[in-house]
Amino acid sequence: MYKKYSNVERVKPSGIDLKDHLVGVQRVTKVTKGGRTFGFNAVVVVGNGDGVVGHGLGKSKDVASAIAKAIEDAKKNLVRIPIYKQTIPHEQKGKYGGAKVFLKPASNGTGVIAGGAVRAVLESVGVQDVLSKSQGSSNPHNVVKATFDALLNMRDAYAVAKQRGISLDKVFNG
Repeated sequence: MYKKYSNVERVKPSGIDLKDHLVGVQRVTKVTKGGRTFGFNAVVVVGNGDGVVGHGLGKSKDVASAIAKAIEDAKKNLVRIPIYKQTIPHEQKGKYGGAKVFLKPASNGTGVIAGGAVRAVLESVGVQDVLSKSQGSSNPHNVVKATFDALLNMRDAYAVAKQRGISLDKVFNG
């Protein structure tokens, strides 16, 4: 699922205290010969508030089991995101489908300036100070995936130094 990202560190859910955020529940309809059949799909984000986060989608005939399936799916897709002083290391744009998300680091005490699905993801990661803008599609599925696209493209100073093959001092001092 995350093959196009070079610096993604997958995380196993064992031993991690995860909290889940329900992003959205939608009722879907299937039209058959006998009438309409209703079902539900749920989007959930789980995270430990310290850089580990995952998202999942669950579908079922009732809401409770759709949410339970989404939580299980999210636990299978956990990744580690770099956090620097309760914010993100640098500006980043993310895109998925018609949704676009822009994330910008903020100074201490700013808070999470984000709406809906973006807020759920950033709070699950543990980011406390960030500015964001969501453009295009407001579909919660796509906004969550666009936010993950932005977060997965983040690199901290250690990753930059390793990728360039230089010491950490040279990253900051040129």
